[in-house]
Amino acid sequence: MPLQHHLRIQAHANRLANHRLHGAMSALSRDEFQAPRTGFFPSLAATLNHVLAVDQYYIGALYGQAGGALAWDRFVPADDLASLAERQRLSDERLIAFCDALDEAGCDADVAMERGEGRVQHDRVAHVLAHLFMHQTHHRGQAHAMLSGTAVQPPQLDEFLMPSESHLRSADMAALGWSEAEVYGGPALRP
Repeated sequence: MPLQHHLRIQAHANRLANHRLHGAMSALSRDEFQAPRTGFFPSLAATLNHVLAVDQYYIGALYGQAGGALAWDRFVPADDLASLAERQRLSDERLIAFCDALDEAGCDADVAMERGEGRVQHDRVAHVLAHLFMHQTHHRGQAHAMLSGTAVQPPQLDEFLMPSESHLRSADMAALGWSEAEVYGGPALRP
């Protein structure tokens, strides 16, 4: 499989996981969303706002937008799950659009990331995307664990990469208006 196709699937998997996680969390009250919990960040709200802030920073850099360090400093966290989920949806869709347009040369293109105080870090697109997908998965896993301390059963979040597991994500794919062929590039394999 070409690298750009894999990265495209990863971007869709990210959206699917956020869709499923936010859907499960919709039963939480604002107070439960903000409640102190054990984790790297002290609440579900803080954890998921961190994911959103980092996503926006790196996606902006991938698109070549200037002012990334300033945008990072000016990030305003979402106060409730509904607004966070909407902002994350927009970010996820922007990432999908970027990955949908990738070709082999695009995977090797340079990304300039402003780090503040005049420092600019350079990495290739594929490396930045690999880092971003790992970061998302890492912190979504922490939110998943935090849900264990609520009445919400943590949802399954790892059924989105293998074409043969289409039966495990069909409802989510339909809710997002996607087909297996669009995302995976062909008919799904049977389990």
